[in-house]
Amino acid sequence: MIKKIFFEEVPIEKLRWECPLEYIPFENSNEIAPLTEIIGQDRAVEAIKVGLSIDSEGYNIFVTGLSGADRIPTIQQLLEQTKKSDDAPPSDICCVHNFKDPDSPRIIYLPAGKGNDLKKDVREFIESLKKDIPQIFESEEYKNRKKAITENFREKQKAIIKEFEKKITSENFSIVQVQMGPFTRPVIFPIVMGNPMPLEQVEALVEKGEYPRETYERMAQKLSDFTSEMETIFTELQKREKDFEEKMKALDKELVSPLLNEAEELIKKKYQNEKLNLYLSEMIDDILNNFTFFIPRREKESQFPAPPTPDLFTEYQINVLVDNSETKGTPIIIERNPNYRNLFGGIEKILDPRYGVWRTDFSRIKAGSLLKANGGYLVMNLLDAAIEPGVWLTLKRVLKNRNVEVQSFDPLYLFSMSTLKPEPIEVNIKVVMLGDNYLYYLLNNYDDDFKDIFKIKADFDTVLNNEEKTVKQYASFVKKICDEKKIRPLDKGGIAAIIEHGVRLADRQKKITTKFYKLSDVLSEANYWADNDGSPIIQNHHVEKAIEHQEYRVNLIEKKIQEMIEDGLLMIDTEGHVIGQVNGLSVYDFGDFSFGKPSRITAKTSMGRSGIINIEREADLSGKTHDKGVLILGGYLRGKYAQNKPLSMSASICFEQSYGGIDGDSASSTEIYAVLSSLADLPLRQDIAVTGSVNQNGEIQPIGGVNQKIEGFFDVCRAKGLTGTQGVMIPHQNVVDLLLRKDVIKAVEEKKFHVYPIKTVDEGIELLTGLPAGEKQADWSYAGGTVNYLVDKKLQALAVGLKTFSSEEKETPSPKVNKRKKISNN
Repeated sequence: MIKKIFFEEVPIEKLRWECPLEYIPFENSNEIAPLTEIIGQDRAVEAIKVGLSIDSEGYNIFVTGLSGADRIPTIQQLLEQTKKSDDAPPSDICCVHNFKDPDSPRIIYLPAGKGNDLKKDVREFIESLKKDIPQIFESEEYKNRKKAITENFREKQKAIIKEFEKKITSENFSIVQVQMGPFTRPVIFPIVMGNPMPLEQVEALVEKGEYPRETYERMAQKLSDFTSEMETIFTELQKREKDFEEKMKALDKELVSPLLNEAEELIKKKYQNEKLNLYLSEMIDDILNNFTFFIPRREKESQFPAPPTPDLFTEYQINVLVDNSETKGTPIIIERNPNYRNLFGGIEKILDPRYGVWRTDFSRIKAGSLLKANGGYLVMNLLDAAIEPGVWLTLKRVLKNRNVEVQSFDPLYLFSMSTLKPEPIEVNIKVVMLGDNYLYYLLNNYDDDFKDIFKIKADFDTVLNNEEKTVKQYASFVKKICDEKKIRPLDKGGIAAIIEHGVRLADRQKKITTKFYKLSDVLSEANYWADNDGSPIIQNHHVEKAIEHQEYRVNLIEKKIQEMIEDGLLMIDTEGHVIGQVNGLSVYDFGDFSFGKPSRITAKTSMGRSGIINIEREADLSGKTHDKGVLILGGYLRGKYAQNKPLSMSASICFEQSYGGIDGDSASSTEIYAVLSSLADLPLRQDIAVTGSVNQNGEIQPIGGVNQKIEGFFDVCRAKGLTGTQGVMIPHQNVVDLLLRKDVIKAVEEKKFHVYPIKTVDEGIELLTGLPAGEKQADWSYAGGTVNYLVDKKLQALAVGLKTFSSEEKETPSPKVNKRKKISNN
């Protein structure tokens, strides 16, 4: 006796979660405080706190789970809450000229705020020297002392020369200035016949017999002696001239040194820094050796403009790389454009107008985010950093060595463009890297250094538990966004609508999304619609309108597919019964929008040994999970119907009018129903669409996108006309995921549409055929008049028939084969 079949439907109250208004104990968002904490992320927050607290090498933090515009503000808020406000800010970092090795500028660390003080003090010191040094050299004291030294030098020089001239004059010799090219030099000539005469001319007179040879020979010997003596005297004079110059320099230094030493001691005493003291000493020595730079020069008048002159005082400047004078506590730097220059700093170049070439110096060295965040936290996005040339490798080196080497880097050349190599700058920094789980596992598996420099993973959950506490925190979040964006307040209904949308985005009634940036966008647009209505407060219909228009802007493809179904171009039946044909449900996901639509799935069975033929797979249009679902279908059929006979059939399954890729196993139960219908020769209801995966035991398993699938079939049925019998079969586990549109719920309330929770294949086939599935007997048979009986009977017949045909083929003699070579008619 066949029992009457009763089909349970999902209760109305379970089709959608509605926010209990008692969870919102206020009339509008103005009555609550804005959110100041991170909602429901205890695991991730604890991981970040651990990473920030451990000062050992490699305890940088990799954050996953956060997405959209929420990522950086969330991390920044968490870091602000974690850092200690009473911590002293990190040191200023200054770069100065290295007077001993100009290509290796030196780095000086000073307490926060002292870098600019030092820069100012040194600048004022140099400016004072520009005034004071010229005054020294214009003073009467300097002029008198310089005059005394000069006159003393000149008198002694004249006395030596005069005495020598007197000596040679007594021997009839004279010093004559002889022109030699552009110069003149003193030469001793003998006096012959009352006039100075070169020795060569005297020799010529001797040859002519006009001058005595003996006298000439004595003259030549004396000339040689006097010439040697004169060279000795001139050497002595040059030495005396050097002594004179040294005395003049000593005088200059004697008068300038007090100015320098006084300022040097004041600066050293003020800052008390060893490296600074060394730099100041070298700078003072350099100024003493080049004090003439401080004396203005008179430019010669010219009709042409003078070429620009270089700044002679650049070497005496202080380049403050990092100024922490305004930093309060631990610095938090957000780097939104992590290219090489922005992260590691660089060395700028300028065009020298005198020579038309590029040049640089220590004053052109610039700090990057890593130096600015020294002693604190640096936040950046991994994907942004990884695509920049040279960034990832250099970042790993910095985090391993804990120092930064500022270089001039051009990504087009991939090498340094300057000979400057500043001292490595020590850094103590925590890098907080934002990325997704895919990138994390990719680097963790393929980059040996990654696990050594990012030892902490902070995994933010994408959903939270939907409970009263969370709802109230969501309301505080709404208040926070209203304050930040200057949005008008929401009433209780508006807040409830935002929360319900958050649950919808989470795809489960018991969960709520953490993608707050999406809710923030909805609030902004709801404020726009409230403004259009002239409403001082945002209500639930403003929120619903904002959500509706968000979908409207991106659902053009959905509407085009809907039109094709309505026009009959995509064939979907929503009434009647057809053998081997079922309406499956698919989800189209385009990233910013997803929707569901029915697809016709057909199955054809016959005698054979091919088993299940997946047409999509044969055409290379199916993915791995879809192929797995088809293989599970074969396992289900063998387990249920092939225990007492071979499974001697061929069955082809096809997604009709599908020309793109198919993946996922959510249609595996649908495919089973189509195969069973074909085997049993039983028509299936076309007013019922089916979704749900299945295991080899025939149990229906949950799937994703259940709301989109139900709504997609509902839209098709409504367009073709609701009959009151149409509906959708879903896995019973997906009931907790239902968050259907209000128009769908209204149709269910009016008995125009139905949602059935299904647990097994047998339950589903009963709903689709109207016949009982039938329970297995001890002898592996099924009661007559049931679906399983008809399927089993058909499979039995196919097995017997295939055996009969196989036997006949063996008894029939094979035709003789003509082994002669065929002659082509071509």
